[in-house]
Amino acid sequence: MIDDELWSAIGDPTRRRMLDLLLADGGGTATGLSERLPVTRQAVAKHLGVLDKAGLVHSAPSGRERRYTVDEARLARAIEQLADVTQAWDRRLQRIKRIAEAIEQHERKQQ
Repeated sequence: MIDDELWSAIGDPTRRRMLDLLLADGGGTATGLSERLPVTRQAVAKHLGVLDKAGLVHSAPSGRERRYTVDEARLARAIEQLADVTQAWDRRLQRIKRIAEAIEQHERKQQ
């Protein structure tokens, strides 16, 4: 089962980059992320809110800011879902290939 909220959150390239940075650094703050991304701190905060709502990040107070870390179990769930979708499409494409081959074979026999 695909989790639309999860994939909507991951679907944005800025949020994917944020996840990459948070994973690489073991976490970070909105200010720190905004210094490394071509968006404002306010935009970073909004993106972090989306990631938090999807369960991909968690935050904890860190001085005057909040420190965000990636929920690796939730990210693993996304990877698992992507693998499921990939397998489903592979099966569909194999069926289409078999149908196309059968049609081609049938047409050759009729010539």
